[in-house]
Amino acid sequence: MGDLDLLKQSCKPLKGPENRLAEDDLEGYLQAIPGWRVIDGELRKQFRFDNYYETIAFVNALAFVAHRCDHHPDLEVHYNRVLVRYSTHDVGGVSMNDLICAAKADALIGV
Repeated sequence: MGDLDLLKQSCKPLKGPENRLAEDDLEGYLQAIPGWRVIDGELRKQFRFDNYYETIAFVNALAFVAHRCDHHPDLEVHYNRVLVRYSTHDVGGVSMNDLICAAKADALIGV
């Protein structure tokens, strides 16, 4: 399954279904990123905040991470919560890039 220290890893260009993670592999990785779940082929987590300012600060920080990683989530932004959804369209599901970015999103709020 590889190195579980996802924060130390970098995203790489991935194409093709051979880079999609199998469900068995995903289960092991999900233990390293608590609160993330795979739903409809996407890695998802909802983050809650006390106010709109904190919500937008998180979104801006996540946008910076996404730019640096060249891997971008789908976001649903609300007053005090953000739903973050990762999937790698070029592989047709969840890839290592999604797990790496999920770990980096958690790190933004100290999870």
